[in-house]
Amino acid sequence: MSLRTRDTLGGRAAIAGIGATEFSKDSGRSELRLAVEAVRAALDDAGLTPADVDGLVTFTMDTSPEITVAQACGMGELSFFSRVHYGGGAACATVQQAALAVATGLAEVVVCYRAFNERSGRRFGAGVRHREPSAEGAALGWTLPFGLLTPASWVAMAARRYLHAHGLTPEVFGQVAVVDRAYAATNPAAYFHGRPITLADHAASRWIAEPLRLLDCCQETDGGQAVVVTSLERARDLPHPPAVIAAAAQGAGRAQEQMTSFYRDDPTGLPEMSAVARQLWRTSGLGPDDIDVAILYDHFTPFVLMQLEEFGFCGRGRAADFVAERRLPLNTHGGQLGEAYLHGMNGIAEAVRQLRGTAVNQVPGASRTLVTAGTGVPTSGLVLTADG
Repeated sequence: MSLRTRDTLGGRAAIAGIGATEFSKDSGRSELRLAVEAVRAALDDAGLTPADVDGLVTFTMDTSPEITVAQACGMGELSFFSRVHYGGGAACATVQQAALAVATGLAEVVVCYRAFNERSGRRFGAGVRHREPSAEGAALGWTLPFGLLTPASWVAMAARRYLHAHGLTPEVFGQVAVVDRAYAATNPAAYFHGRPITLADHAASRWIAEPLRLLDCCQETDGGQAVVVTSLERARDLPHPPAVIAAAAQGAGRAQEQMTSFYRDDPTGLPEMSAVARQLWRTSGLGPDDIDVAILYDHFTPFVLMQLEEFGFCGRGRAADFVAERRLPLNTHGGQLGEAYLHGMNGIAEAVRQLRGTAVNQVPGASRTLVTAGTGVPTSGLVLTADG
């Protein structure tokens, strides 16, 4: 389906607060406690209290229900609560849901959160071990018997086709890893703070699922992240400059599956992200040349290259050169490869810091940021801009 007109959401809501726990490999506490710590930190940052909150949004995969977080934080009545499906694809969509609630008057202050012990607890990278019978799970029956058991193995299929179609070698993926780790090396909050890598390091790292190496795969992290969404008018009266939600979108492509969409007409791209891109550019009135900083979901390096191409930053098969030439500040917090894997929520926080002018790796004059959510799954994206 093609949307022919702009929606009316843009500019009506803003992110007014961000908060996180530390990012670690063993938090030593429950996922509920991580969620509460992140939510409280975000409210403190926004100059608000739990009593101000009347809405909560999270991921279907989060183990801390909205009403439980509300109770643990000391919130009052909720008039809006929601969850978004498809893992990391939900990240920007949580903000979209919050903005919709604020813009339509369903809630005044909505907090989006994600908290998990993804390293010390359930490790997504370990792959499929048990699933309750479901319609969407049935699709895995076409891949699991052949040894495709992990997210890395699913992405490897698309990555191999991408390399073949464009006459490239796996070394091109290293461009993304090197850039992310360079930014992480100067970010004290990043797990890989002080540990940059080179292209030679990338090429020497062990195979996980050819053509993906260890340094093509994001880390597994314990932690929590939260953001506070309210009306632009109210945000202007709070302590920090608002990050205006200029556009928010979700997208699923034709013949979409969850990371195993191998039977589409062209498996060398990300149609779901193309759908998001078209909506974001249409709604915001902006284009690739207007973006100052891009925070692109980087659970695996090949999909960062494909995203750059889907959004029109460069031609097909040219994204590795685009990254190598540093044409656009990319994942300035270190991304999920370098800072932390929080299902993309920490990327939204970085976009907000860039607009505030408080990022560790600040891009001078940054006023327009692009943020994307999980790739290979039904996904979402944001364009955030400075006020005025």
